[in-house]
Amino acid sequence: MQEYNIGTILAFAINAILIENIVLTQFMGCCPFFGVSKNSDTALGMGMAVTFIMGLSSIVTYGIYQLVLVPLKLEYLETIAFILVIASLVQLVEMALKKLVPALYNALGIYLPLITTNCAVLGICLTNIQNGYDFLSSFLSSIFTAIGFTLAIWIFSIVRTRMEETCDIPKAFQGFPIALITAALLSFGFMGFNGLTL
Repeated sequence: MQEYNIGTILAFAINAILIENIVLTQFMGCCPFFGVSKNSDTALGMGMAVTFIMGLSSIVTYGIYQLVLVPLKLEYLETIAFILVIASLVQLVEMALKKLVPALYNALGIYLPLITTNCAVLGICLTNIQNGYDFLSSFLSSIFTAIGFTLAIWIFSIVRTRMEETCDIPKAFQGFPIALITAALLSFGFMGFNGLTL
């Protein structure tokens, strides 16, 4: 069993948030990253929704894998089972946001149901199982990965807003092309953390 102390948890956090950032170094979850990053409030809302979904889905998928799939020797169904779990959780979050925070629900638009097919959410659930993480490690990995996603999308949204307000971007680069270039530069910045050893 993994022994947890503040150093271990801090190492887990730095690794998931900076060194192996799910969007900028592993390139998962790019659809909402580009689609919802035009406004920092919307980006933060999406990050919080993804954090909630990732944390909850890691708990549920771990339980389903360990208590249902492994005893029944149905481990090969993990991807299908995890997609069903994530889709159900996204539906619950979508209904809750529509009722409780309609402004954020409208701002997220089509990207909220797309969390269901967000490869970052499914990817972290599968990675936790493949790495043999126990329950707490799975949960911590998911939460810190989601915080890394939130940090990346929030920084990206601020840079995009600043660029649109202050820069004279040539017509050929306006919109998606400049967003790709900006994301690449931000990715280079995060790849600089790869030299850290914890």
